[in-house]
Order: sequence, then structure tokens, then C-alpha cells
Amino acid sequence: MRIDVHVHITALTPAHGAMSPLLRNNHLTRFLRLRFGIFGDDEKSERAFENILAKTIAQTTDLDAAVVLAFDRVYDENGDIDDARTNLFVTNDYVIDLVKKHPKMLFGASVHPYRKDAVAELERCVAAGATLIKWLPITQGFDPSHKLCFPFYEAMAHHKIPLLCHTSGERALPVISPQFQSPELLLPAVERGVTVIAAHCGSRADNKSKGFVDEFVRMARDHEHFYGDTSALNLPPRWTAYPRILEDPRVRNKLVHGSDWPIISLPPPEYVKWGAMARMMMDGNWMRRDVAIKKYMGFDEAYFQRAGTLLRMPT
Repeated sequence: MRIDVHVHITALTPAHGAMSPLLRNNHLTRFLRLRFGIFGDDEKSERAFENILAKTIAQTTDLDAAVVLAFDRVYDENGDIDDARTNLFVTNDYVIDLVKKHPKMLFGASVHPYRKDAVAELERCVAAGATLIKWLPITQGFDPSHKLCFPFYEAMAHHKIPLLCHTSGERALPVISPQFQSPELLLPAVERGVTVIAAHCGSRADNKSKGFVDEFVRMARDHEHFYGDTSALNLPPRWTAYPRILEDPRVRNKLVHGSDWPIISLPPPEYVKWGAMARMMMDGNWMRRDVAIKKYMGFDEAYFQRAGTLLRMPT
């Protein structure tokens, strides 16, 4: 199966999650609301965004499915909810309901590893059809190398469910724990038998940061079950990761397709000629555009199929 392993949904009603005023009013959220014509915070607006996502996936005919990601709240080291530092929350139940309605959507669960019921929630999500667990440590406020994560890793390995974990910096969401950016913090997960997909391959989030591409490359070369997704790599600051991850055949064979929709996808001039770039930019479906860019760049069928293999989807 050709799968986009990294697609987001936003909860706009309390029944399905929450968005902080800080996130609601940032420049990117405002841009995306304008782009999709969604300005309310009610059930009607939430349903409109759901329909836009479903239509986007349906129109991206080169893909068989997309993993839609839940997003857990912040928890402290005592396992208690920290709503004051939670900027985004999308419940697992909301995504479970979405995938029941939309055949091309797959359930990407999110479970904070510090939760007192983390393993129980993982098992509930696995029973509900979760294909992976999604983390963003610098926004969810935890250290992936902390011993509190170890029982969760052991449960993940038991259930053979992969971990999709953000690496490097972040611009779309507020950052509360910038010290947890390195892909090397995921070593304890790999050592305990978890298949890890490092989102963004450690690429830099802005032009001021160095990123962690070298650390990602070392992890991908040294560990059989360590991969990286290409989500958001078609943003100008992250373009700089391409030469490093594509020049090494061993690393290139560890890349997994992801878009980071609804983040925009822009063709990198170093790899896409101007005529092709102009044609791609005319496509308003950013998920489909992301596929077109990567096909033009020479990403092969194995790359687009790799997520399906890792998620143990039927061929």
C-alpha cells in the first residue's frame, strides 16, 4: 500500500480536543484558516475541516491511504494532566470515529508516555485499529529517553506498533521543551524492540537552527529498525536535509513517505526544474503536490510502499 504516514486533523470542539489561545492566534493557524475558509470553532467548522481532509485524500489517487494523527495532552512526571502547558489536544476517540467513516483514513494514535494509564490506553488504541503512535516531545513536554518511557516501549514492542516521533525543531506548534529534539533520544525505544520513524529526519525547522540531520543519519545507518519520514521536507528550511539523506543509499532506503498535511508543500529548486515547478504550484491539493514533487525527485515505488510494510498493512 502507498501510504502517507503523517497527516493531521484539528479538533475544534471540546468533545474532540482543544486548542490553546496561543495556538489559535498564531500566524500559521490564521493562514491555514484563511486557506481552507474555516473561521469558526464550532461543530460545523470542525466537520468542514474533516470534509476537506477526506476530499484531499480521495483526490490524491497515487496514495491508497493516509494515517490521520491524534495528539495527546501534556502530562507531568507524576502522570497528571498539565492543561496549562497543553496547546493542542486531539482525542484518540475522534480519530477512531473518523477512520470508521472514511475508508482511506488510518488511525494514528497518540499516548503520552508519562500517563498513569499509558499502557492501558495504548492497548485500547491497538484494539481500535491504531497503526502507529505519534509523539511530538518538544510540544508534549517529555524526554523520550526518560525511564518513565521504558514500560511503554516494552508494550509497543509487544504489540509490534511503530513509533512516529517528531525530531528537531518545530514552527507550527508552541515549543515547551526544546531540549528534546535529537533523534538520538529515541535510542532506548530502538533498544527495546520498537520500530521508530523519526519525523522530518531531524531537518531544521528554520534557517536559524542547525537541525539534527547528522544524528538522524547515524541512527538510520546504525539501527535496522530506525527510519525517517519525509514530512514537511518540502519547506524551504527543511530542503537542506535532502542532499544528506539522499546521497547515502542505506539511508535513502530507510525513508518513509509523509506530507505533514495541512502544511504546504513547495518544490525545492535544487531538484525541480522551473517548468515542472510552475505546474506543481498550480495544484491546490498540497498532499497530491507533495507526492508529485517526490516522484519528480526520483523517489521510487519502494519508498511509497515502505510505510505499508512498517505498519503491517495488507499488500
